[in-house]
Amino acid sequence: VDFIDVYGLVKVALICSLYKEITMYIDDTIAAIATPPGIGGVSIIRVSGKDAFSLVDSIFQSAGSLPLKERPNKTVQYGHIINPKTGDILDEVILLLMQGPHSYTAEDVVEIQCHGGIVSTRAILTLLTSLGIRLAEPGEFTKRAFMNGRIDLTQAEAIIDIIEAKTEDSLSLAVKQLDGTVSSFVKDLRENLISMIAHLEVTIDYPEEDIEEVSSQEVGQHLQPILRQMDQLLSTANTGRLIRDGISAVIVGRPNAGKSSLMNALLRENRAIVTDIPGTTRDSIEEYMNIEGISLRLVDTAGLRQTDDQVEAIGVQKAREYADKADIILCVIDASKELSEEERDILHDVSGKHTIVLLNKSDLGSVVTPPMIQELGEFVAVEPISAAQGQGSSVISKWVKDLVYGGQVSADHSAMLSNVRHISLMKEAKTYLDQAVENISLGMPIDFIATDLRSAWEALGQITGDSLRESMVDELFSRFCLGK
Repeated sequence: VDFIDVYGLVKVALICSLYKEITMYIDDTIAAIATPPGIGGVSIIRVSGKDAFSLVDSIFQSAGSLPLKERPNKTVQYGHIINPKTGDILDEVILLLMQGPHSYTAEDVVEIQCHGGIVSTRAILTLLTSLGIRLAEPGEFTKRAFMNGRIDLTQAEAIIDIIEAKTEDSLSLAVKQLDGTVSSFVKDLRENLISMIAHLEVTIDYPEEDIEEVSSQEVGQHLQPILRQMDQLLSTANTGRLIRDGISAVIVGRPNAGKSSLMNALLRENRAIVTDIPGTTRDSIEEYMNIEGISLRLVDTAGLRQTDDQVEAIGVQKAREYADKADIILCVIDASKELSEEERDILHDVSGKHTIVLLNKSDLGSVVTPPMIQELGEFVAVEPISAAQGQGSSVISKWVKDLVYGGQVSADHSAMLSNVRHISLMKEAKTYLDQAVENISLGMPIDFIATDLRSAWEALGQITGDSLRESMVDELFSRFCLGK
């Protein structure tokens, strides 16, 4: 048997056996409103499926006599939606015709653009459902694009990220993911792994053939550049996650230290109530702001102190919980007064937790200095500010940028991991490959090594959706909004 024939057959067999194909066959036609609810200039109703053209054609009236299916693809058609039973005109519309597979879902798609009234939009949608068209589930249009092979799972998830992007940087990162930067990287890794698996399987299953055996050491050498590539990609995970999800910054400190004044100064509006009465802030206040292209979720918390007030005590407990989960802790100290025992306890609690200590009220004269604070714990920085005079933004901006980019070029978002699911699966795949390298060093049989490579191949396939269970696909797309 020729080596190329054996190798090729084994490679095909491996792909077929390892690939957990999603077998659900989509055959019905769906519709949903693709624009936000409410009154606007235009509403869009999206229809997708094998009967999209014929069913919409049955309620569409225009000057042209040709059926929609026979009209030029990717054209705009003007006319009216008519109730076929009564002959009443529901609305004046334009249709966008997109024949599959060159459409968003890779199916026949008709987008109905009508006037943006709630009543008219719902009337058209109700008419469509009366024809047997099913209301789409959340994310079903994108799910069909995935099921029909137009996009992979990383690109589908990038669509969610584009919709939910809060800053230009997070939008840029999501667009890069939609272009397939991560997909291409993962597919190259999988191709390299399946080639090695096939070589090993040939050696294992066809020992009698005159085929050059692949030694474990050769596999180990081939794995080294792959592991370096994976390490390089995983090194972007923290930056990617923070760009995608934003940073949680929690303001802590004792009552009347100036926490609410700092929040108002950062937001440039009087969002939090500021008084001289200790304990004014009892519940946590959250706001979003954009710093250096990063979405910053700013949380002003109740002052940390012992209190007999039951409501304030709940606020204090919530403040501690927020601080435990925060990416950055902004610890506000009243620098115009001697450090109290409460403040020393707070500094001890937030030490070593990526804390920036802000010595507030520096305009009143500083009794507390940065060297004094540095002696009390491990902090990222200690910075004098005056929240009352609007200071603090430049300090926060500097350290936010340092936390996210860590000296990297912020504009380079190519092949960057940002999705927690992708990060977890990439780490899992790397663990299997590290295990394969260890088994090679221990002189284990190649069967063990092949098993590790298969496991890594499958884990990588779950990133792109090539080896993902149907139940997981359903769960992922359920997070989408209706009409997408």
